[in-house]
Amino acid sequence: MIESSEEPPLVVISLASECQPGAARAARELGVPLLINAKPDALDSPAFALVYDTSHLALYHTGRKVPGPVFVDFLRGAVDHRRRFGGGKGQMIGKAVGLKAHVYPSVLDVTAGLGRDAFVLATLGCSVRMRERSALVYRLLEDGLARARAGARLNGDAELVSILERLTLEFGEGQTALSVEVSDHRPDVVYLDPMFPERQKSADVKKEMQAFHRLIGADADADDLLAPALAAARYRVVVKRPRKAPDLAGRSPSHRVEGKSSRFDVYALQKLPERLNDPEPGGRA
Repeated sequence: MIESSEEPPLVVISLASECQPGAARAARELGVPLLINAKPDALDSPAFALVYDTSHLALYHTGRKVPGPVFVDFLRGAVDHRRRFGGGKGQMIGKAVGLKAHVYPSVLDVTAGLGRDAFVLATLGCSVRMRERSALVYRLLEDGLARARAGARLNGDAELVSILERLTLEFGEGQTALSVEVSDHRPDVVYLDPMFPERQKSADVKKEMQAFHRLIGADADADDLLAPALAAARYRVVVKRPRKAPDLAGRSPSHRVEGKSSRFDVYALQKLPERLNDPEPGGRA
C-alpha cells in the first residue's frame, strides 16, 4: 500500500468497462482512489495516475505540459531496437554477467524495475528471474510481459516468443527473498540495479525515474542487498551503478565494466565454467 501523511500521491483510472474490475482491485490493494473515465491531463491532483485502458497499463503525470506516460513495451521502440541491433554479447551488461560462447548464466534480477536489463539478458540467451518489490512497478511490468507474449504469438515471432520464455516475474522483497534462496536453485549471477538518489539536475533524469523517485523513492536499503546477494549467487554478483557513484556497501568489486554514464561492478565468487546452460547441443555463436 502507498502511504502518505497527506493526500494519496496516486489515483487509479479505468477508461473502459472491461478494465474496471482490474482497476478497482489495484486501487483497493494500493490504497488509493479509483476514478472512472477521468483524463489525467484534466486533474490537478494527485500528481500521478495509474491508467487502465484496453491497449496497455500506464503511469501518467497529471496536469498539462507534463512528461508522457510510463509503460512497459517489449514489442516496439528502444527496447525492440536494442534487441535487433544492440551489439550482442559485446554489450557491457553481457560482459559483466560473463556471457560468452557456450556460457549463458542464469540470472536473478532482484531490482527488476521496468525489465529492460532483464530483457536484454534474455535476448542474449540467459534465463532471468525478475523480482520487483514495488506493487505499482510490478503491475506495469506484468502488463508489459503479458502484452509482449500475446503480440509475439500473434505476429508469429518465434525468436521473441523464445526470449520471453526465458523471463519469469516474481513479486517480493529482494533482501528477504535472497536470504532464503535454496541451494539447489541458486542463480549463477545475482544482478542488482538499485535506484540511486535523485540527481540535482532533474532535466538529466528520465521521465520514469522522475516518477519513481516521487512515488517510490530511492532504494535506501541498497547497501543491505550486497551481502545476501553474495551468499545467494553461485558465480558472481553484478551491480549497476552511475559511473561516479560510490561502491555499494563500500565494498570494492573484483573488476568493473565502465561506460560513459554508468558502470557494472562485478563481484566474482568463482570462475565461470567453459560451458554453462548452453541452450543448443552445438552451442551458440
